Amino acid sequence: MTIRPFYPIGTPGQCWGDVEIAAWRSRQSLQRSYAADVLRRLDDLRTQFDVAEYGRLEYPSGSYLLFAIRSHGWRDDLPTVLVTGGVHGYETSGVHGALQFVETKAAGYAGRANLLVAPCVSPWGYERIHRWNANAVDPNRSFHEHSTVQESAAVMRLVAPVRERMLVHIDLHETTDSDESEFRPALAARDGKAFEPGGIPDGFYLVDDSAHPQPEFQRVIIEAVARVTHIAPADERGAIIGSPMVAPGIIQYPLRQLGLCAGITDAPYKTTTEVYPDSPRATPAQCNAAQVAAVCAAIDFAMAQRAASAAHVDA
Repeated sequence: MTIRPFYPIGTPGQCWGDVEIAAWRSRQSLQRSYAADVLRRLDDLRTQFDVAEYGRLEYPSGSYLLFAIRSHGWRDDLPTVLVTGGVHGYETSGVHGALQFVETKAAGYAGRANLLVAPCVSPWGYERIHRWNANAVDPNRSFHEHSTVQESAAVMRLVAPVRERMLVHIDLHETTDSDESEFRPALAARDGKAFEPGGIPDGFYLVDDSAHPQPEFQRVIIEAVARVTHIAPADERGAIIGSPMVAPGIIQYPLRQLGLCAGITDAPYKTTTEVYPDSPRATPAQCNAAQVAAVCAAIDFAMAQRAASAAHVDA
């Protein structure tokens, strides 16, 4: 028998309407500052990179400007790399890992790759430490053509001019204990469904694209991250969050079919990272460092494969 935990909004078995969404939104309070944590750091990067607005979120509680970081001296003959963070605003290391990558590692790719980084896709969720946007919608199920979700649509417009020329896309996420205690129960309540208890994997893992898997690419990232933090094991059913583990620390989703951010480009190399910040074996600094290690490993592997392919053609 499935035990449905009490959720303070809605009627069991009934989907939320406008009244319930408004009640849910009224419970979300400001807990941190997008301006202080993100925009201030972007200001410090303007001398080294092109930092430009790519959209604006408009909500009754206020508006948010969205910013992306681009390489100086963008060249169409170079491979292009997309890094996205904070699609789920509450996933802290996604945001800070993306910024830390730009601050500490991005300069090393100057003249070798075009970098495009959207470090905080969902600032409303970031400030309230929530997975959803202000309309109780998950942006990471909303990356599809004609999306009405502001956060998702803005990123898709940003990427559209280079979508077909992308070499790598790495989308930075976390899996937290609050997924099980808050967000999955809220999702069940919102959709009028019974809550199915699950588990939270202890460690880092990756989500590959089941439509276009790149097992060696994923393996190299796992190896790099394992030097920073521990990798999630499979559960007793050989799965991670309900999906079969296809290799150590790796599961697969149909990224584009599910409307996930990592599926928005035609990049041959794409992945979603999942850090576990609530582990007693990991610190916030380790989580940020794991995201940076994943980004660097992804870029380095893809560029090496591209170079090897070009050399083979020339031969």
